[in-house]
Amino acid sequence: MPWANVNGTSLHYEITGPEWGAPIVFIHPPLLTLEAFRYQKEQLGAHFRVITFDIRGHGGSASSKQSLSYQLISQDMIGLLDFLGIEDAFLCGYSTGGTVALEALLTHPHRWVGGIVVSGMSELTDTYNRIRIWLAIRMANPSRIMNFLIRAITYGNADKKTTYQALKDHALQDKADNVRSYFEQSLRYNCTNSLSEIKQPVLLIYGEKDVDFHPYAQILHTGIPHSSLFFIKDAKHPVPIQSAARMNDIIHLWVDSLQKKEQKERWKLDLTIAQKLNPQMYGNVHEYSSDDESPVYT
Repeated sequence: MPWANVNGTSLHYEITGPEWGAPIVFIHPPLLTLEAFRYQKEQLGAHFRVITFDIRGHGGSASSKQSLSYQLISQDMIGLLDFLGIEDAFLCGYSTGGTVALEALLTHPHRWVGGIVVSGMSELTDTYNRIRIWLAIRMANPSRIMNFLIRAITYGNADKKTTYQALKDHALQDKADNVRSYFEQSLRYNCTNSLSEIKQPVLLIYGEKDVDFHPYAQILHTGIPHSSLFFIKDAKHPVPIQSAARMNDIIHLWVDSLQKKEQKERWKLDLTIAQKLNPQMYGNVHEYSSDDESPVYT
């Protein structure tokens, strides 16, 4: 396993894909590890440099004496880019990792070409999910109850038995104090009023059935000046594993659209992506206009 010594700690990381591919750094949520992006490594790794890493105190990375904050994780990612000799990259965060991605875009804008937020939020306000985080914080302690939390979250993210086993085995290395402090950030952090300061293009991906997070999707889509919003049909919250192929297709088409020499209006590029993903639904360009605020379903 490769490790990078950055910011006084040791981070376990993996790189998949050709050196000429556009680099994408993936950020996992609390308790999960880089294994959450196993299908992104397999599928996107054919075209992009997929960079995954374990956040401090998770998986194979060293534990942290400092409490985890989104700012600290963002600094670690910059250190990882420096260690790898990468000047700039895309970044993609899943769930709480999506909030870290927003923080990184705001605090280190010169290092990120664009951002991808999957099932993420700029602040956590709904009672249901705040209670879930509150419970997770109390279960994240060095005891058997921590193992129950690991099994519950990894099972909820898995798509099959072998995936569950891999997610669980890696998460069992997590350090309770670091998992707890990472969870605690969800109850404190809020960057909603700063979203307009994000100047990079941002791709937003959510599950159609993840209705609790639809308001968060609309907040980001409204607040970020250059954002594209896609809902994946029949998908729930754990998009990176349970709806990997469709998520990866959207990312691939979106990144390619940004690299085109002749840029069209953003809504036209999004419509092109939608047409490629679902030609039956989005076959007629005249059915969509730049004034249409409805998200695109695929």
